[in-house]
Amino acid sequence: MKPQGAMKDFESLLCLCNIKTTTLFKLIISFIIFLSFSYVFNSINLTSFSIQSLEKSLRNSSSIFVQNPTEKSAGNFQTYPIIPQEKTQLRHIVFGIASSSKLWKHRKEYIKLWWKPEEMRGFVWLDKPVKRSTDDKQCLPSVKISSSTSKFKYKNSIGDRSAIRMSRIVSETVRLGLDDVRWIVLGDDDTFFFAENLVRVLSKYDHNQFYYIGKSSETHRQNIHFSYNMAYGGAGFAISYPLAKTLAKMQDRCLHRYPKLYGLDDRIQACMAELGVPLTVEMGFHQLDIYGDAFGLLAAHPIAPLLSLHHLDVIEPIFPNTGRIQSLRRLKMPMKLDSAGLMQQSICYNSVKNWTISVSWGYATQIFRGIVPAREMEIPLRTFANWYRMHNEVGFSMKTRPLSTNACRRPFVYLLSNAIYNRATNRTASEYVKIQNRNSECNWKETVNPSHVWRVEVYKMREPNLWDKVT
Repeated sequence: MKPQGAMKDFESLLCLCNIKTTTLFKLIISFIIFLSFSYVFNSINLTSFSIQSLEKSLRNSSSIFVQNPTEKSAGNFQTYPIIPQEKTQLRHIVFGIASSSKLWKHRKEYIKLWWKPEEMRGFVWLDKPVKRSTDDKQCLPSVKISSSTSKFKYKNSIGDRSAIRMSRIVSETVRLGLDDVRWIVLGDDDTFFFAENLVRVLSKYDHNQFYYIGKSSETHRQNIHFSYNMAYGGAGFAISYPLAKTLAKMQDRCLHRYPKLYGLDDRIQACMAELGVPLTVEMGFHQLDIYGDAFGLLAAHPIAPLLSLHHLDVIEPIFPNTGRIQSLRRLKMPMKLDSAGLMQQSICYNSVKNWTISVSWGYATQIFRGIVPAREMEIPLRTFANWYRMHNEVGFSMKTRPLSTNACRRPFVYLLSNAIYNRATNRTASEYVKIQNRNSECNWKETVNPSHVWRVEVYKMREPNLWDKVT
């Protein structure tokens, strides 16, 4: 028999154990309920996130098909339409034009030729204010004054420190905080842009990704000195807006690391290399690091939309016996009719007369005696010298062919004089008139002499969606 006091202690202990056991049981149940609610809540969030990710990945689709879970029969789907993303338009591009107060008075005339005040957005970036007439304000982009670059060192002995100021145009444009921007396009004040073609090209790319789009120089030595991975600023280049915003965050630090570089374009490329973004090449950008007559290059334009021409003060006028501004005005005539087809080369043959005919639409037509293979006709005639004033073939970054000294092999050249568009037939008619050639003295008897042909007419279907077919 246990003592009474001991029995009371045992009962108290048993009671305490029951209380603790009950409390522990309740805590375990509460914890399980909490985990259950957390799982359900996280599952709902995960499902919501998955649906959002699915919608984002299929944003270019016209609809998403979701099976109704209440229906047991197979193939019972509901359709939820999704509005496709709008294609890139001209208003999504912001132009940054690098210029200086010293050259502005002359160079602004080039910009007036391609700038569309009612349709385009952009700024001319100068080192200091300039006088602007009423016509300038109506026909040209707004002017911005670049911020000071005195904190940056410039140690290139042959360059100009204005390159630092100009390279920061991208960052300064980003800091303006403009809405609905997809691309920033940089160019010089003597760059002629073909805006409609620029829109066509940029529409191919996802502007939400990092893209640095442009082209290298026509002169091989220039690319060796700078880089084949560099987009030349005079030719113009495009930077997707997310990349531009990322560049803006680090560009000043990047510039401090490259005081010995020459220009704005190699500074931009150095920063792109640090960001790990390669150059995406588009053949329609033309730096034109050449001297002389660009005819051979333009008459055999690569199969790509014409995007830009540069060094307009250096090369000869693209139409002889006219001024540079007048030449570009003449080029605007076919550009308005069919910009997608401008300078695109077509090669055909007249077997009866034994001729090879090359048409660079909207610019020039050539007639060669004999049958010249298309593979050869695609190679530009060397009517120009490279940037170091040398004519040798190895001096260029693309294959060229010499202009023959044999009169029988030299082309008869016809340059654009007029172009019209017939809406009823959706066809353009362009006229090309012969320029004086010293190649009539030829003793080839197997071909008809083209010297009697003074005018060529070309009829072409207008294809504004020509480059949409290319994948």
